[in-house]
Amino acid sequence: MGEEERPKDLDDLLRGNKKWVEETTRNNPNFFRRFAKGQSPRFLYIGCSDSRVPANTITGTHPNEMFVHRNVANLVVSNDLNFLTVLNYAVDVLKVSHIIVTGHYDCGGVRAAMQNQDHGVLENWLCNIRDVYRIHYDELEKIEDIEQRTRRLVELNVVEQCLNIFKTGVVQRRRLESHLNKTSEADIVTPRIHGLVFDPSDGILKKLDINWKEAMNKHQKVYNLYDVPK
Repeated sequence: MGEEERPKDLDDLLRGNKKWVEETTRNNPNFFRRFAKGQSPRFLYIGCSDSRVPANTITGTHPNEMFVHRNVANLVVSNDLNFLTVLNYAVDVLKVSHIIVTGHYDCGGVRAAMQNQDHGVLENWLCNIRDVYRIHYDELEKIEDIEQRTRRLVELNVVEQCLNIFKTGVVQRRRLESHLNKTSEADIVTPRIHGLVFDPSDGILKKLDINWKEAMNKHQKVYNLYDVPK
């Protein structure tokens, strides 16, 4: 879309909506009738509010395939009632099978958290990213190139937010129920949790290589809320 075609005000957005409805209905006459019956997404997507990282666009998915929560730097904060409400609804009501935390390189929130500067009210949020830096301080300080260090913090932030999801009671309850209802070893305990990173410079979405079993075994004595039968 050229600069002259980009929406400049609300009227442009409303015209865009009308065009989208007309094109969608022409290509799929039952599209909106089907959606009026309710939603049944298999994925909960937790991403950054950055305008360059629209969930459905970068994953090539259609409406009704992902339940979405976005905030600055894709954080999972234990006292964020907005996020916790989304998580509970997705897990308990929608019964999503997968929870995806998606960070992205060139994240403004991560860059701000790496600065020794007071960002005002934003500091209440950025302190969560600073904590990730503190946890992985030794690894990050060994990376001399600031840009590479920033990219690595983006990745480590995703990992920590995934672990924060594992800590929640609603996810632990659902995974325990899934474990107890398994009928064979081939059955997968759900919801499964994944960490991804998007690169705005090339559009590629990559899965982070995380050993969840090792991580959970390391921390389960601290964070497990339920005894899981062997």
